[in-house]
Amino acid sequence: MTDNRSSLPAVLAIDGGNSKTDVALVAADGTLLASVRGPGANQEHVGIDGAIRILGEIVADAAAKAGVVSEGLVAKHTSGCLAGADLPEEEEQLAAAVRDQGWSVTSAVANDTFAVLRAGLTPAPGEPPWGVAVTCGAGINCVGMAPDGRTTRFLAIERITGDWGGGLFLGQEVLWWAMRAEDGRGADTALRSATAAYFGLPTVTDVAIGIHQGRITEDELRGLTTVLFQAASAGDPLARDLLERQAEEVVIMARTAIRRLGLTAPGTPGAPGTRGPRGAAVGPGIPVVLGGGLLAARHPLLTAAIERRFAAAAPGAVPHVTDIPPVVGAALLGLDYLGAAPDAERRLRSAARTGIQPGE
Repeated sequence: MTDNRSSLPAVLAIDGGNSKTDVALVAADGTLLASVRGPGANQEHVGIDGAIRILGEIVADAAAKAGVVSEGLVAKHTSGCLAGADLPEEEEQLAAAVRDQGWSVTSAVANDTFAVLRAGLTPAPGEPPWGVAVTCGAGINCVGMAPDGRTTRFLAIERITGDWGGGLFLGQEVLWWAMRAEDGRGADTALRSATAAYFGLPTVTDVAIGIHQGRITEDELRGLTTVLFQAASAGDPLARDLLERQAEEVVIMARTAIRRLGLTAPGTPGAPGTRGPRGAAVGPGIPVVLGGGLLAARHPLLTAAIERRFAAAAPGAVPHVTDIPPVVGAALLGLDYLGAAPDAERRLRSAARTGIQPGE
């Protein structure tokens, strides 16, 4: 095949997560040329070689869909936002592995939460994208970017690095309280009967034994967030307390990132203007993008608790849940790198909102 770089897509965008990976090929004008969804590619679970193998298969599918005919090269630039890129050395190892694949002329790798941040920000004309993002899906993480390009982040390696929350953590909390309610060590809660019923088992003890013996997986345990939401909506005090605590952690992470970067709300001297996910001005305020399955579900109790805590503890923050897939955020980071015109961002966002979703 011919190495025709001038006809290559501009960006190969990768959002590599724990349970799924989305890949998109995007033209320089923001046209979405192809999108493919595949299995998770977190190097913490499958190793770097395993992650690259999975990514390679999905990238090949996307290239075929886009009709790319350049030998080896798939795009001019690869923008990879990958779960498991938590430490600087992990980021560099993944970046080197991506470069070695020869998918593009240039490439960049970052933690997947940066894709959520960029997906949720539409900067005002002439201004850089900036703000804070908190993602709460299987786990919880937060990153921030200042107008001058400085960034901040957390290690986010679960409880050992001070994290609290996310789907797996909350599933374990639900089971913990349900088990103690059943054996008499704790207060009774609707979580007890609901947990057993969720797995179709007679008791919570049977659930715990199923996990111990490997018959119930972590993915299934994460499903207990459904039980948590239902019990909280029905008024169970313990379930409501857990949602309140999750809301508190979201706000603590965002507030800490804001403080570390010294972010200032638009409208004050020296602060840039920023627009929200649909192009509407968010100011005066510091944009805080909320993403991940737990926050994207927009459960009324959790959403209200988050908004209430932001108003009290971080009144300069303007939180909003992004409705744009993170792979679009990865693509936008790539377009930023290439210096694409503002129309490219508008075109790509329009495609994502009018039903062209990654994986379809």
